[in-house]
Amino acid sequence: MSTRRTVLTIISIIAVVAFGIAACGADQEGATTGPGGGDINITVTSFPDYVDPQLSYTLGGFEVLWNVYTPLLTYKHVRGAAGTQVVPGLAEDMPEISPDGKTYKLKLRSNMNYSDGTPIKASDFAYAIQRLFKTDSGGSVFFDVIVGATDYADGKANTISGITTNDETGDITIQLEAPNGTFNNVLGLMFAAPVPQNTPLDADATNNPPPSSGPFMISKVEAPRTLTLQRNPQFQTVKDAGAIEVADAQVNSITVTENKNNSAQVTDVEQNKVDFMFEPPGADRLAEVKSRYGDRFRLEESINTYYFFMNTQKPPFNDLRVRQAINYAVDPEAVNRIFGGRLHPSQQILPPGMPGYQEFKLYPGPDMARAKQLIAEANPADRDITVWTGDEPDRKRIGEYYHDLLTELGFNATLKVIAGDVYWTTIGNESTPDVDTGFAAWFQDFPHPDDFFRPLLHGESILPTNSSNFSRVDIPANNAKMDELLQKQLGDGGVVDQYAALDRAYMEQAVWAPYGNEQFATFTSERLDFEKAYHHLLFAQDYSAFVLK
Repeated sequence: MSTRRTVLTIISIIAVVAFGIAACGADQEGATTGPGGGDINITVTSFPDYVDPQLSYTLGGFEVLWNVYTPLLTYKHVRGAAGTQVVPGLAEDMPEISPDGKTYKLKLRSNMNYSDGTPIKASDFAYAIQRLFKTDSGGSVFFDVIVGATDYADGKANTISGITTNDETGDITIQLEAPNGTFNNVLGLMFAAPVPQNTPLDADATNNPPPSSGPFMISKVEAPRTLTLQRNPQFQTVKDAGAIEVADAQVNSITVTENKNNSAQVTDVEQNKVDFMFEPPGADRLAEVKSRYGDRFRLEESINTYYFFMNTQKPPFNDLRVRQAINYAVDPEAVNRIFGGRLHPSQQILPPGMPGYQEFKLYPGPDMARAKQLIAEANPADRDITVWTGDEPDRKRIGEYYHDLLTELGFNATLKVIAGDVYWTTIGNESTPDVDTGFAAWFQDFPHPDDFFRPLLHGESILPTNSSNFSRVDIPANNAKMDELLQKQLGDGGVVDQYAALDRAYMEQAVWAPYGNEQFATFTSERLDFEKAYHHLLFAQDYSAFVLK
């Protein structure tokens, strides 16, 4: 994830200003019940893209919302690879799947309430999936495999015929067009979390987030500056229904505040004014933190790929030679220095730790001579390029490096630095002019290689808004191969090797210029129990694990 969709616009995000909301009708005194206690604060360099479970598609958004909106299935709250295991959430059990792999039957647990006290209903799941398509969510690309989803998205039907629900019994049946090797995984993402049916169907709910089904609820939003999570006073109904895999909150509230100054964030954590910072310390402070605060700092493995996107549908990047030249020219070690040594150099789409990863390097270098030769052969008529990046310190420096590299290759490059809060929605909107090339990164949604291909490179993932296919890649043969592999299980003979081949096939077309895989960090104040805090492989820091000493 890292991104995210014809109804929502960039203006709607920018317009979300200083808007406090009540705690969805919750009893504030009740919000302080439960184990643990106390209030903590967190800083982020960029506010989440959306505070809406069907729309948020950045790592920061996922981190905040994982413990707020619980899907039918979910992921274990544990460190390491075990945390990528799919387990029952609001559903009583794992799905009953038909022999042909096309019918999924689940049953909603009974007597569960949202944080405002209203009952959680089976039909709320169907409504949530409808919202994905009505809001052009980036997550919709995972759910168009449901029978009738495309007709609903195109306005040809009023409901998604492949989803049937019974609010009295809690039964939910989902019919798929074809077998799907990732469907349990996607049912565990917040995209599929049930929401009340008074949630706006076709609009961003960031200003007034839906009531919660998880241990925390969103009690206040002042986007893009701050938001507050408080204990969900109705969460006991979820626990009483048997949802033992959904972890409880251990603090009363968490305040998340944006601070654009990474160094100031570091100092605040050092001095115990802030309890946790989402971004790792910058390269200029990293050595200091590692040496002086090793008892409350650690680097964490994370499965991700950092890359430069290139719009393959317009000059000059519609020429393969130009895209190959960029791959030859990029120096992963130079970029690694920007990260303070936290980057594992790479030149492919799939990262280490992802099934199908087989290391290769098609463009050995950096080789500026070869890059300039390819540019000379292509001789692009359009050499005016806009280079996009976010305003976070590392991202800005990466953008500056890339701008200088393109200038050295003979392009008239203009660097455009915009707020990280709206970066992904801006470059993922087809109406934004001059989105030629720039910074991008992707963190796994779930441990399956399809997640690094379908949202990012499948032709059908080129959406009007909230698109993650920034390079606008649409290669029919690769689309077909991706769809074929989706119908199989990773354990089927040869499937993993075929995903490795798909990785190579895309890089032969140089659709991206990948340069590395980043380590993340956990850095806490002395107030927090550092040993219990951990970085989840899918959802970044697990807020349910935060506990005061």
